Order: sequence, then structure tokens, then C-alpha cells
Amino acid sequence: MLNLSIILSESAKRRPNHPAFVLGDSAMTFAQLDALANKVANGLVAKGVGKGDRVAFSCPNVPFFPVVYYGILKTGATVVTLNVLLKAEEIAYHLNDSGAKVYCCFEGSKELPIAQFGKAGFEQAPNCEEFIVIENPANATPLVDEASSFNELILEQPDTFETVCTEPNDTAIILYTSGTTGKPKGAELSHSNMMQNAQLVPNLFRLTPEDKCLIALPMFHSFGQTVLMNASVLNGSTGILFPRFDPRACLEILVKEKVTFFAGVPTMYWALLNAPNLEEHRDTVKKHLRLAVSGGGALPLQVLEDFDATFKAPILEGYGLSETSPIACFNQLEFPSKAGSIGKPVWGVDMKIFDENDHEVPVGEEGEVVIRGHNVMKSYWQRPEESAEALKNDWFHTGDMGKVDEEGYFYIVDRKKDMIIRDGLNVYPREVEECIIKHEAVSLVAVIGIPDAKHGEEIKAVVVLKEEAELKERELMRWTQQRLANYKCPRKVEFVDSLPMNATGKILKRELREQLAEQL
Repeated sequence: MLNLSIILSESAKRRPNHPAFVLGDSAMTFAQLDALANKVANGLVAKGVGKGDRVAFSCPNVPFFPVVYYGILKTGATVVTLNVLLKAEEIAYHLNDSGAKVYCCFEGSKELPIAQFGKAGFEQAPNCEEFIVIENPANATPLVDEASSFNELILEQPDTFETVCTEPNDTAIILYTSGTTGKPKGAELSHSNMMQNAQLVPNLFRLTPEDKCLIALPMFHSFGQTVLMNASVLNGSTGILFPRFDPRACLEILVKEKVTFFAGVPTMYWALLNAPNLEEHRDTVKKHLRLAVSGGGALPLQVLEDFDATFKAPILEGYGLSETSPIACFNQLEFPSKAGSIGKPVWGVDMKIFDENDHEVPVGEEGEVVIRGHNVMKSYWQRPEESAEALKNDWFHTGDMGKVDEEGYFYIVDRKKDMIIRDGLNVYPREVEECIIKHEAVSLVAVIGIPDAKHGEEIKAVVVLKEEAELKERELMRWTQQRLANYKCPRKVEFVDSLPMNATGKILKRELREQLAEQL
């Protein structure tokens, strides 16, 4: 028997009165968290949820997230975490594709009405049986009518629950990612995948139960979910919740809570170094912050050096994917760090560089990064052909191009896929292109990533209009914002007469990037 939720029940036994999560001036102990998760489990079972069912879940970094997350796991069901920025059609796709039986959704706010989009998506998912709204205490009046209430779900439910017996290879989590088709696909991560990846973190970064970890990365994302939430719960340390990243407020929280460990994407570090109140808080942050780690994109060398010089806390850069739970490779405290490198494979994980025929290339030569180990997903949910392709010859093929040096340090040099990483979030050009091409004025479109100092990469749409059609840049941007999550929408649009193509009509994006670079 192995169920990921035991990391919570064990910490509740060991440290019942220790704060598990803090948000603002409120704290939730491990005992309180476990009791509430038990109530959720009892409520879900009463609604017919059981082992093997999928329960979808949309929630920002507030205490409801771990409460519902571990509650779902306790029932033996699979958690399907969704990005809170998704719009109705995107939510419907995820609910339908995963076959979710129940959808739990945080209410949100007038500025970000998560449950309004959630309800509209639920109504397009005929096989999803129930929509449960998690009420936001900050709202004076409900934002969504005619939905089941989370408060009613847990009302009068016992605060004890016998966790359902699951096996190590049973699916605990489905995290949606994407690939060449542009349609998101769910990476099935087992209880063993997630447990062992969480267990790596305290050893990798020498965390103790007295550490305080700032959780600014979204917990619906694999990085925040494993490296911060699950690792913190397993370790019995305290997670400081930060629902929406803002550099000024982040520095204030680092000071107030005496944070010792920070994990972020490169754009967060850039923002902290450029925050208007940096000088005011620099020295106090420096007293407590011991270590920072970075993933989700290449960290500029200058940012790494400036952060260390400013706060006297090193940043360890690493690498992983949703399909690898996510940690695969990291600069580690027991080895010297190398700037620009993603470090060495973590314990129990093998990495190599393969050519197109799946043969290992010599040291220093470029090829595709492949991975095998306890961290690699079971498969893509209900996609046997794509799973077989990704996992051929028992190695997970990442689609990222890299190289390894003579000391075993790995480097990412390019992406085989055309994925764009904006603020640490994956954006898949095909999905954006499929949205834009539906506009009546658009004949052809190519979406590419362009370098951006603030966001890492920015999304640019290069558009060919239909003959005699007229369309303004701002009009097209507004049109996509109504149909896609904001982080996927292009911030730059360029209208051209034609796009570079090969003989078969495939758009040559590398050539397009080179053409645009020459114009700068």
C-alpha cells in the first residue's frame, strides 16, 4: 500500500501543532489540515467518489488547495489539477478528456472569477456529475449560483477517515501538458512517482522541519506542487502561501515570515532584483534566506550573480518536466555549481543525450535529452501511441536538446519542440495558432517565442490576412483573450504578406525567427 496522502497524516502525528501553511495572518496546523482533508474525503465518498475516479480541481495558492488535494487522494481517487487561468472551453476540454467525475473549483474574485469560467466549462462536460464551488470568504456575495457548496460538502462530516489502500503504481495525479499536436494531454503520475520526487527535496536542499518555504509558484503546477507543497508537508516544515506573485509584496513577505527557502522561475528573480523596495528590505531578507532554486526556463547568468551578490543566497538551477514529477536534474549542494548548467541527475535518475536513432552521442555533442528513473510518468492518459513514442526503448524523450560535459553536468541548448516558456508557464504555439486561425480575417499564422527581459519569452503572432481583410493588432489580441487563458495570448502581433515555408508547405519557424531578428 502506498498513498501520497500519508505524507500529511504522518506529519500530523509527528508535528500536530506546527503550522503547515500560513496565509497572511492566519495559520493552519498539520492536525487542522489533516482533519479538514478527512472531512473532504468523507464528503466526496458520500457523493460516490472512489478509487480510480478522477476529481478535477481549480484553486490558487490558498489553504483550500492542500485541504482538497489531500482529501481527494485519501479516497483513492486521482487529482486532476487545472490552471486557474483557463477559460470555459479549455476547462471543458480537460474535464471531458480526463473523464472527471467531480469538479471542485475555487470561487475566485470579481477580478479573477474562476468559478464562473468553471461553471461554464462544467456545463460543456456532460459526463462530469457534480460542480462544487469552494467559497471565497473575502466575497460579500456569491459569484456563482446553482452549484454545490464546499461548506455543505464537509458540513457534519467526521474529521477522521481511513485512507483507501492504493498501490505504488496507481495514478495519483494527472498533470496536463502538451506536445506537437497542440492539444493538452495528461501525464499520469503514480503515488510512487510523486512520493519519491517529494522525498528528494529535503535531501537535495538540506531542508529541516524548521525551514520556512515561500510558495509563490502555483501549486497546480508540477514545480510548486512537488518541490514546495508536497516536500514541505512531507518534511513537516511551514509553507508560506503567496497567491499572486508581486515583487514588492514578495519582499515584504520574505521579511515578515523570515523565509529561509525560495523556489521560483527566472522571471521572479529578475522581478525581485528590480523591485522598487529592494533597498528597504535587502538586509533583512539576507539575514534569513539561505537558499533559492530555479527551474521552468534558463536562468540568465547575470541574474544568478546579482541575486547571490544582493542576498548572499545562492540559486541552484535545475531541470524537470511534468512528465518527470518534475525533478530530474539539479545543481546540488554536494557538488560545485556550474553557471548555465542544470547540474547532475538526481538520485535514482539516469539522463543521457541521444541522436535521432536513439544512440548516445559523445560528450560535448548536442542531441535530445532522455530520462529514465522512478520519476518518469506511467503514460499519457488514454494516449497509447503518444505514450509509446515518448517512452520508446524505456527512455522518456523530452523533446529538449542538450549536451553533457566531461564531469557529468548537463546543459539545455535548445527545444526540439516549439514550446514557449513565459513566466515559467508552458505555452504551446499550435494551440494558440488553432485559436487565431479561427478569426474570419486570418489566412495563416505562426506563433513563436521571442526573448523578453521580464518574462523570459514573449508570445508573438505573425499573421497573414485574407485578401482585402482588415484587422488591427489590438483587435486580434482582444479576440484571443476572450478564448484563451491570458498567459497564452500573444502580446505582439505582426502582419506580413507571407510566411517562409518548405516544399511541403511546413512553416519554417527557425527561418522566421531569423528574419524577425534581422529587422531589430
